[in-house]
Parts: sequence; C-alpha cells; structure tokens
Amino acid sequence: MDTIVIDADRRIGGPYTLAAALLGHLVPAAPEGLAAAYDIEIRTAAPRLRAVVPARRRSLADDLPRAQRVLVPGVRRSLRVANGLAEFVRGCLERSGPLRLTVVNLGEADHTDAELVAVLRRRLDPGLLVVEEGPSAPGSGPLPADFDRYRDEGFHHAMAESGVEVLRGLAYEDDPQRWQRLLQRVAASLEAVGREGEARDLYDRARRAGTDPKHRATVAYATAMILVRHHDPARRDPEQALAWINEAVTITSLLPDTRERAFHLGFDLNGKALVEVRRGRREAAMELVGQAIGLAETHLPDEHPVHRLVLYANRAQLLAMAGRREAALADYTRAIDADPGYPDYYLDRGNLLHELGRDEEALADYEAVMRLSPPFPEAYYNRSEVRYAAGDLEGARADLDHTLELDPEFAPAYVNRCGLHVAAGDYPSARQDVERGLVLAPDDPYLLCVLGQVELAEERYPEARIAFDQALELGPDLVPAWAGRAELAFERGDNEAALADLTRALKLEETPELLFNRSLVYRAAGLDRQAREDLLRAAVLAPADDDIRRALPH
Repeated sequence: MDTIVIDADRRIGGPYTLAAALLGHLVPAAPEGLAAAYDIEIRTAAPRLRAVVPARRRSLADDLPRAQRVLVPGVRRSLRVANGLAEFVRGCLERSGPLRLTVVNLGEADHTDAELVAVLRRRLDPGLLVVEEGPSAPGSGPLPADFDRYRDEGFHHAMAESGVEVLRGLAYEDDPQRWQRLLQRVAASLEAVGREGEARDLYDRARRAGTDPKHRATVAYATAMILVRHHDPARRDPEQALAWINEAVTITSLLPDTRERAFHLGFDLNGKALVEVRRGRREAAMELVGQAIGLAETHLPDEHPVHRLVLYANRAQLLAMAGRREAALADYTRAIDADPGYPDYYLDRGNLLHELGRDEEALADYEAVMRLSPPFPEAYYNRSEVRYAAGDLEGARADLDHTLELDPEFAPAYVNRCGLHVAAGDYPSARQDVERGLVLAPDDPYLLCVLGQVELAEERYPEARIAFDQALELGPDLVPAWAGRAELAFERGDNEAALADLTRALKLEETPELLFNRSLVYRAAGLDRQAREDLLRAAVLAPADDDIRRALPH
C-alpha cells in the first residue's frame, strides 16, 4: 500500500489545503475521463489544476463580472464538493491500488478539509483508503486571505475567520471601499455559519463608520435578512425586519443613476418580499417581486441576468404557494432557460412537476441536477418520492440509501426509509432509522409515528401509545398516527377508543383502508349496520380490492 503524508494546516493554502495536495497526487494519473466527470469539484478544491481539468459543466455566472454574480453558494455546497471528491478518489484508487494517507495538522485544517476527511472515512472502504491522523505542529503565520475565491466558492468559514482577522487591523479611514466590501462579505459569511450575533455587530459597526448610501442600504437589507432568516426561529422578528428593509428601499429609491437604482432597488424589493411572506402577506410579496422584475426588464435588459432569473424563481415559489402552479412552472422554466447550467431550480421545478402528476418530467429535472451538480442529496431524495409513488419500492429505497450516504444528517430521508422498513416488516431496521432520525429531529411527528408503529409491532404497547400521543401532539392532522393509535386500541380490546381514532382519521382523509379497518372494529363491537356502510363506501373507492369484496355480506 502506497503512503503519502499531507499537511492540512489551513495557513498553507486556506480551504482545501489537504484536498489540493491529494488531487495533485492523483489527477495526473487518473483514469481517462474521470477528472472531467468531477471537474467542478477538482477546480473548486485545487485552482492550480484548472489548466489541466477544463470546465465541463458551466453556469451563466462563470462568464459574468463578479459584481453580477449575485448567487453566492450556500454553506452546504462544500458537502456536495466533498462527496464528489470522495467519488473521484475512489475511482482513482480502484485503478491504482490502495493508499494510506497520513494527515498532519488535521486539527488545524479548514472546515472544508475536515469535512472531506469525514466523508472519505465514511464513504471509502478502508481496504482502499486508510486516513490516519499524523502529528500536530501548526504554523504561526497569518491566514490566507483570498476573499474573492472564498466568496465565489461559498467558503464561509474561511471568509469569516480570515475576514475577522483582517478587519481587526483595517480601519475604515484606511480604505473605505475595501473596508465596506470586506465587512459585508464577512458579515454575510458569519450569518451563513450561524453566527448572526457577530454579523449584526459588524453591521452596527458599519452604520457608525460611514454614510455612503449604497453601503448603508446594503447593511439595512442584510440586517433585515438576519431578522427573518435567523437559524434560531425564536429569534426571528419580521416586524423589526420590515423597519430595516424599508430603510433600504427608501435609500435605493433615491439613487440617481437609473440602472444602478433598478438593480439595487429591485434587490431590496425582493428582500422585502421575503419579509412580507414571513408576515403572512403573500400577495404583497408577489407584488413586490413583480415590481423588481419590471425594473430589471425595463432598465437592465443587457446586464444582471442572474439577478433576473433569481427574481423569476422567487416569483415562481410565491405562485406555487398560492396554488397557481402553471404560472409558477412558467417562471421556473424562464429561470432555467436563462441559465441551463445552474442546477438548483431544476430541483424546484421537479418538485412542482411531481405535485402536478407529471412524474416523467419531474424525474428528468432531478436527473438534470445529478448531471449538473456535485452530488446533491436532495435530488436523490426527491427522486425516491417519485419512484415510491410509481410503486418502485426498490428504486426508492436505493435513492434513500444514497441520500443518507451523501448526508447522514438528512433527517427526512430517515422518515421515508423507516416507513419502507415498516411496510416490509423489517422492524429492527425501522427502529434504527427512527432513532437516528430522532437525534436530528426530536420533534418530528412522522418519526414518532413510525416509532409507534415499531413499538406496536413488537407488542410494546405502553411505549407505542406514548409515541403515537407525542406524534399527534406535534402533528394533530397526521392520519397514520390516528390510524396507528386506533390499531393499538383495537389490539388491546378498546373498541370505543379505536372507533374514535379511526373516525378522526377519516375526517382528515377518507381512504378505503381506513374504512375497511373501521368496519372491522364496528363488527367486533356488534355494530353490523355501520360495518356494512363502511364496507360499501370502501368498495366505491376501491372496487377492485379483493379483501373488501370478500368482507361484504352477500
């Protein structure tokens, strides 16, 4: 087994210091076509390799000036990149043979490299790659400060750490423009990594330092976004956010340059739309996004195309929320047609197509995400739902397995997979998934409902009742929990409680299964007329169901 030693200290190269060195070792000997398949991941982690790994998957933003690239990658993008890099490493080692990687200064690695090491250990067989931690002797120099790269790639942890360090030694008076730009970037990254308090402190510092209108409007907008998007829902305050976003709109409405005003005011109106959504005023939000689109179409026909497509996608989301699905679909399509290389809106359009029953088109959109992006857990999760609806349980299970391989903290995938385990009678696996899911989402009513089903199947009746009760407390409209609690009551001979729960379930959703089950309880309680009425209604809803036909008295 070959052995290589790599120093991961982020002071050497910032984000992906380890990854860049590992790729430098593997890319020159990679199997033909493999590097091209992971071009985004390699070019993101190792900029020096861009000359030998051309960009195959490109987005509209790649050819725009930085000022027009308004979509900054989110903090979760690095996990997708890490998964793609792990797959590339596996492809290389399957050809070249196993490798032992000793990582020096792992404790000093940037977030991106620490995440990559975790993914490599999780996804690659130790017979192929052994990652071991070497000694620690961190350097003492300054952190790299490639802030344009950090912003473009969404390296929020590095932007926050290095940016705060630079801001300590930089006064506003030294270079107001540089100071303002860096402060905005650092504060945005602090917000992205859940450090909103520090971001807010920076925005307050900016308000004390300068009077530039555009800068003050940007800071007011950013403060409003903290107040409506805070990681802790209890700390969100849409009313205070409205005050701040109105400050931004007031300022940008007065900018003298027509095109500059159209862009900045449109940006702020779009932000105000989110505030109005959080205030429960969706129609007002849609009007605001419409105004922003009008400004862009009238005054920015030849610039800021990413800004326009974001506005179309945001209006699509609002239209979908209002039940205007065809109009929403048209706006998503406008956004995708404007930038066919950007994956995220395919995911949103696919979800809408699935809701409309256009599952073949939905699958095509989810698979477009898979082609265009580094491994995207949501695309596999959403495809699993389409496959499940089509009766492809094996395909749905495979997609859920892959979703959780890519992201073991993707709680909704545990919900769906444990449901498949219950349907297959595999209660130990279902319990394992429920327990994992509840660690991530302890108040998820669906997980608690499945836990109740597992406890019921294993005849742990008190525990089952507790789980169903908790599920219904959190999700009073959760039909499977009412049905599960009814089955529990029936098993324990409490027909009255079983009838009450089944009747509540049927008020929420009338299905032949629920009617059939209630007929069984009615019959056990000696209420034959009511049992027959339920069976007759079930037969109308499911005329081909053999169990229902056999149960009907002749």
